[in-house]
Amino acid sequence: RLAFRTLVRKYSCDLCYTPMIVAADFVRSAKARDSEFTTNKGDHPLIVQFAAKEAQVLCDAARIVCPFADGIDLNCGCPQRWAMAEGYGACLINKPELVRDMVRHVRNQIDNPRFSVSIKIRIHEDLKRTVDLCQKAEATGVSWITVHGRSVEERHQPVHYDAIKIIKQSMSIPIVANGDIKTLEDAENVHHLTGADGIMVARGLLANPAMFAGYEETPLRCIQDWVDIALAHGTPFTCFHHHLMYMMERITSKQEKKVFNVLSSTSAVLDYLNDHYGM
Repeated sequence: RLAFRTLVRKYSCDLCYTPMIVAADFVRSAKARDSEFTTNKGDHPLIVQFAAKEAQVLCDAARIVCPFADGIDLNCGCPQRWAMAEGYGACLINKPELVRDMVRHVRNQIDNPRFSVSIKIRIHEDLKRTVDLCQKAEATGVSWITVHGRSVEERHQPVHYDAIKIIKQSMSIPIVANGDIKTLEDAENVHHLTGADGIMVARGLLANPAMFAGYEETPLRCIQDWVDIALAHGTPFTCFHHHLMYMMERITSKQEKKVFNVLSSTSAVLDYLNDHYGM
């Protein structure tokens, strides 16, 4: 969301994505647009990530965000059951022609040549199928591809960085590596292992939003920045608190977590941070 994107941009994050937004709901409902997508002048470069399964719906969603964002990303990697059941996310890696059509439609209907159209995928057990998917997408003008180096069935198994390397070697467009990157050193190692042009981090940045700036764990300054940004943006309490729970995971004891994680108001959180950290 906007507040968290604002935070990580302060700590050397080059490019931010929105959460995955269901394109059909976004196009159909003004309420969905207002709740799912907020931005401001400093929120660039910004990619809006959509779940979609129909080319024209994705185009319509892209057209709505085009004046406010730098590109869209088609999620072909989400393994959540609800997404797969609806025909979204990772099931699209088995429909390369549909992915190709969706990319082509957006390319043909968005006039701005600087507006990027990217995809995020998981890998197949048979990597030839993944390379084929990527090459089909490349042929229709996809800007770059982010590869999460696990199959749909894999959750906590080791990431197949060797597979990302093979995909990178098979393509001429940029490839971004994703999966299990928890420190800046991890990011640099994965870059060297895969030859990828960029590194995407999700959970690692939740735990340490200052990761790309080289911090091993969330510095207190970053926690203070989050409090200031979240309050300025009117961030709902649950979101404000959850982000702090992630950020403080490595710097609090079990006993401290028990107390902090059940706080139920912004004022209680601010009192806790003041009492324990002098914020």
